[in-house]
Amino acid sequence: MTRYVMPTREEILEAYEQGVEAVIALFERTIGQLGERVAALEEQKAKNSRNSSKPPSSDGLKKPAPRSLRKRSGKKSGGQPGHKGHTLEASPEPDHIEKHEVKECATCHATLAETEVQGYEKRQVFDVPPVKVEVTEHQAEIKQCPHCGQLNRAEFPAGVTEPVQYGDRIKAQGTYFNQYHHIPLDRTHQILADLYSLAPGDATLLTTNQKLAEQVTPVNEAVKQHLIETDEAVHCDETGMRVEGTLHWTHVASTERATYLESHPKRGRKAMDAIGILPKRTGPVVHDGFSSYPQYEQAIHALCNAHHLRELIFVAEHHEQTWAEGMIDLLLEIKTAVEEARQQEATELPVPQRAEFELRYDQLLIEGLQANPPPPDPPVKKRGRKKQSKPKNLIDRLQSRKRETLAFMYDFKVPFDNNLAERDLRMVKLKQKVSGCFRTQTGAETFCQIRSYISTVRKNGHNVLDALEMALSGHPFWPDFLYPQIAAPG
Repeated sequence: MTRYVMPTREEILEAYEQGVEAVIALFERTIGQLGERVAALEEQKAKNSRNSSKPPSSDGLKKPAPRSLRKRSGKKSGGQPGHKGHTLEASPEPDHIEKHEVKECATCHATLAETEVQGYEKRQVFDVPPVKVEVTEHQAEIKQCPHCGQLNRAEFPAGVTEPVQYGDRIKAQGTYFNQYHHIPLDRTHQILADLYSLAPGDATLLTTNQKLAEQVTPVNEAVKQHLIETDEAVHCDETGMRVEGTLHWTHVASTERATYLESHPKRGRKAMDAIGILPKRTGPVVHDGFSSYPQYEQAIHALCNAHHLRELIFVAEHHEQTWAEGMIDLLLEIKTAVEEARQQEATELPVPQRAEFELRYDQLLIEGLQANPPPPDPPVKKRGRKKQSKPKNLIDRLQSRKRETLAFMYDFKVPFDNNLAERDLRMVKLKQKVSGCFRTQTGAETFCQIRSYISTVRKNGHNVLDALEMALSGHPFWPDFLYPQIAAPG
């Protein structure tokens, strides 16, 4: 927002001496600048997480009234017919059976000790038995050769390197709490101590995290190569994260089955080049329109329409422009049409239907341009581009990047929005909310390696705790779609 400067006394006197027209011009210019500033402040105040890209945490105590863009389905709330549900089912082979005797009649109190049992009413309780840490002592035989006198010692199992040490399972649980659920080191130590009356210290947990990050690096590098080569749409985004007291950026590239996170001091092209996915990618890339993404011209770009919907809501509500309401309805109508076509196993929309959607899209933009004419040319002395209103900027983007906005309509492999990348980055923001920042760049890199691995594990339906233990033992989990890229999966 441009800082407003009041006319000086000298400027006012100069206009007065020049006559009425000069005074009127000074007055109009001053009022115009104040009006622009007031409008900008009103726009800024009217923005929230529902109609802009501001995070929900910025809404404060005054949460915006919800406005759902979903249409009523006509279905009753709750589970639908055919839904299996998740009811706890009785086990056919319980681990323990406790029988409770009927000792006397509840009415006459006669003894029933010798009466024959006619049947049982059964109830089952699912619970965790008391857990106790098991200590395994490894004893390596030492033998002296009777022929040459050489002392020989048996080899210890892989990973058994210290006189006393923690096993992979309990260390994996420490990483599970600390890196997956963002629980600080002290509280992670306390949780393990409460569960087992024994727990690794902070130094052991940090060392475990670093070792695990090293073990999963080959998996993440294979994921990175997959994201370069896959025909699937790759979602890209970035978010700020404080590292060593300065602002760094966590970048994400992901699909429905793979996630890759990397921390870098920069947000734009310098970081994207260093990460190395976008410079080599030629397939579809979904993003929010940040200026660095279009610079990779060899990729097929698609814009996030969730961002567009929020901006259109702001224009419709704050500026009261009907074309924005129409564009919201049109984008959602196209989205529904694409989903229905997919359900019928179609690979594209019929040409007439697509042409109709394009025509309506163009007509709505014409209405928008009529409601938001270009601003007047700036004074000769003023440099730079003409300052436009928020609605005009949005219209220009929707018009110049129409193909990228409607990419989901032209190619069914492209999603409507970039919500997948935002979900993959959400844990980074949660980490920042819990911890505040990373004290070292190494800590940030360790987090990104482990978090990438965990996200990929979850997307492929594997147990996270088991996958962490596998990685610590030197055999990390490899998704099946990466098998062609590795010689011998672990």
